[in-house]
Amino acid sequence: MNETPIQVLIVGDSAVVRQGLSQALARQPGIEVMSTAADPLVALDRMRRNWPDVLILDIDTPRMDSLAFLRKLMAERPTPVIICSSLSVTGSDTLMQALAAGAVSIMSKPQFGPRGILDDPANSIVAAIRAAFRTNVRLRRPLPGTSTVTPAKPPELDRLARNTADAILAAGTGPVLKTVDKVIAIGTSTGGTQALEAVLTRLPLTMAGIVVVQHMPEQFTAMFAERLNSLCMIEVREGRSNDRVLPGRALIAPGGKHMLLKRSGAQYFVEVVDGPLVNRHKPSVDVLFRSVARFAGSNAIGVIMTGMGDDGARGLKEMNDAGAATIAQDEASCVVFGMPKEAIKLGAADRVMSLKQIPAALIEANKG
Repeated sequence: MNETPIQVLIVGDSAVVRQGLSQALARQPGIEVMSTAADPLVALDRMRRNWPDVLILDIDTPRMDSLAFLRKLMAERPTPVIICSSLSVTGSDTLMQALAAGAVSIMSKPQFGPRGILDDPANSIVAAIRAAFRTNVRLRRPLPGTSTVTPAKPPELDRLARNTADAILAAGTGPVLKTVDKVIAIGTSTGGTQALEAVLTRLPLTMAGIVVVQHMPEQFTAMFAERLNSLCMIEVREGRSNDRVLPGRALIAPGGKHMLLKRSGAQYFVEVVDGPLVNRHKPSVDVLFRSVARFAGSNAIGVIMTGMGDDGARGLKEMNDAGAATIAQDEASCVVFGMPKEAIKLGAADRVMSLKQIPAALIEANKG
């Protein structure tokens, strides 16, 4: 049975990028570039005739501000939007505003080389499009009488690294000494920027130290941490090797690196390392969760939230087996019920709850 291909609209002022993306995506099964547009006004005209499943939007567009276009889109007919950007840290506020306005994810503007733009599997536009397409129907609002198509896994994703956490850290053995110091570990992906903001902004300064993996390209995690730091009572920043995990502080794994929890005596700290992709990701939630299971054991609380795929599911099970309290976000409040679903299937979650319930649950667990 032939499935309807994912309809993609590309919006950006660079003809080279539009043409390059179109040509690259034309070779991908299950994806069709329905149109391209040099600016949002042209895009709106074309969308009136044929609405896309996924929109790729350059953050810097002429004639109409991309943020204004994004907000208009989300107010009138929410649609999965992937922000495409080559901005440096100077553009961090715009990028974070785009995520706050409802963009599903951010990708680095593709670089054109002799072998094409899809050579880097860690930044695959194909994976980003498929993840965006699978977002919650509340963001997609399919027309009455239509069905939500779940495209088959593309062949190129099967060839990407399926390393387990063993590639970075061996599983721990033996119990971990129980202490009064707790560690909260959170893993998330597609839709996670909004989910993390909803959770972290509601936590008090007395919260246990927090370590986070959010799947995000390398140059954007520091911007994301800065935005959260400006909104939260707790300190939020990108993690660096030897940073202490302290009450009232959240450390976010840097894009393009794995982050692990380590322990020296009674003190917890993080180690940031390079290495292969794990579950097609770097940073990987499984790597972080395994390190938490190994070095914090029952002193930890694990949370897996919205995201495509299964990264973190096995790691959360390891945390649970080590005595940690574990939480999975429920389907109704997830943008993509992939990672939590797989964790629940493994029996890794003690509790399944809505995004709104998670902050209170963490505050309560922090008292225990």
